[in-house]
Amino acid sequence: MKITLLVVGKNKEKYVQEALNDYEKRINRYVPFRISEVSPAKSSPKLSIREIQQKEAQSIRKALPTGARVVLLDEKGRQRPSEDFARWMQKQMSSGIQHLVFVIGGAYGFAEGLRQEASGMISLSKMTMSHQVVRVMFAEQLYRAFTILNGEPYHHGG
Repeated sequence: MKITLLVVGKNKEKYVQEALNDYEKRINRYVPFRISEVSPAKSSPKLSIREIQQKEAQSIRKALPTGARVVLLDEKGRQRPSEDFARWMQKQMSSGIQHLVFVIGGAYGFAEGLRQEASGMISLSKMTMSHQVVRVMFAEQLYRAFTILNGEPYHHGG
């Protein structure tokens, strides 16, 4: 199974890129993993939030690999402890899917249609965080899930 983290917007922070490069290498020891970016919709006074969400949903849909299972990282999603997330990941890998795509939306979140089309939604926290930090948090939790599944010591020492 391949895993992609699809993100609306570009990373502008060097420290975030360094952390992502590190986690990308670590995760690739377990499964093929990559981070892909799509451009956010250009906001304008003429566009409503809903219209911005719709434009970004179109960009997300175009970037999705055919047949991928899509999971949105969304504040309305289900929160899971790390061990539960690891078990959930194991089920995904055992299900026979070829490609699992996690999506971080733009500044205004996801269009309702995209939420309905997705296979699920996961919330990393009830706190609001920058999209830059969410990238690193998710990559760290994904890596942690693989260490849990493989009985490796990282999970306990962090």
